[in-house]
Amino acid sequence: MTGIVPHWFLPTSGDGRTIVARRHADRGEAGGTARDASIDYLAQIARAAESLGFHGVLTPTGTFCEDAWLTTAALLRETRTLRYLVAFRPGVLSPTLAAQMASTYQRISGGRLMLNIVTGGDDVEQRRFGDHVGHDERYARTDEFLDVLRGAWSDEPYDFTGAHYDVTGATTLAVPDPVPPVYFGGSSDAALPVAARHADVYLTWGEPPEAVAEKIGRVRKLADDLGRSPRFGIRLHVITRDTADEAWAEAQRLLDALDPDEVRRAQATLAASQSEGQRRMRELHGGVHSGAAADLTVSPNLWAGVGLVRGGAGTALVGSHTEVADRIAEYHELGIDEFVLSGYPHLEEAYRFGEGVLPELARRGLLADRDLRRGETASPATRA
Repeated sequence: MTGIVPHWFLPTSGDGRTIVARRHADRGEAGGTARDASIDYLAQIARAAESLGFHGVLTPTGTFCEDAWLTTAALLRETRTLRYLVAFRPGVLSPTLAAQMASTYQRISGGRLMLNIVTGGDDVEQRRFGDHVGHDERYARTDEFLDVLRGAWSDEPYDFTGAHYDVTGATTLAVPDPVPPVYFGGSSDAALPVAARHADVYLTWGEPPEAVAEKIGRVRKLADDLGRSPRFGIRLHVITRDTADEAWAEAQRLLDALDPDEVRRAQATLAASQSEGQRRMRELHGGVHSGAAADLTVSPNLWAGVGLVRGGAGTALVGSHTEVADRIAEYHELGIDEFVLSGYPHLEEAYRFGEGVLPELARRGLLADRDLRRGETASPATRA
């Protein structure tokens, strides 16, 4: 088993001291956004993440946030070693152009790009980009997209004819060095075979350990059948403090700040999503709460309160630094190596996790060495 690779998050839709509500099909302006996603503020977070020992930062995609490619490119000169996990939607970008962009990015960044493929699970959001393809067909298109993307990075011009793409001589100025690792998520029956075939790192949202084990077990079996060995990662929020009481008091404060009407609006929007992962997030909390943060605990130290108003990852690890480290170690035992984390506000919470939990994980010998991380995440998984 390899060591843990920690990543942080860039809040390109804004930040604040309460849960920032963002839904893929809704701008979701409520939720306490108090800090604009200015390049100066994002640079503070990026520099903090690098200095604290995070390997990379995830930058989201959608009409609710700033563009991930442009934002992270602007931040490259603000950091020296930090990697950028750029999320983008393959259905709204030519795979050959994406290959060219990634190749250029690797050259100007010194090899610090990671790609997060977001197929998209919400028709309303997809239509904003002029995309009218249905849910399962979007995954079939992603499968073809990744074939062309990787083909364009080969030494020879690449030809491909499929249901969604027909390209001749796809290529780039040079093969990117290193080839960016592909991070891919999706919980539906249409998504898992695509993940097994293409993902270097399969990402899941923060479900209880037994559910995570079942899901990654399915992906691992599908990948084994293809002769591939992807790595596994998880996307979680964190509320970590010196004591458990302090952490749960913060969770209660975040919950108390939520407007019940905003929760109802958010849940109505999220219920319309076709995303299987989003459905699984909603099932954890049922869309309602009693007013007590502890009532939204769905597994030891795993809190579903964030998902009341926020689309995507909706759970947080809540507890003392030791307890949060315990839960991370538990997921690691299941086969999770990469942890993509966040917290409100992202600057302060990066320091809390970086100064409280990372040293505890290091003390237990669970963190991958920084030099080792570079080699592990840059090397693509064995491909069929």
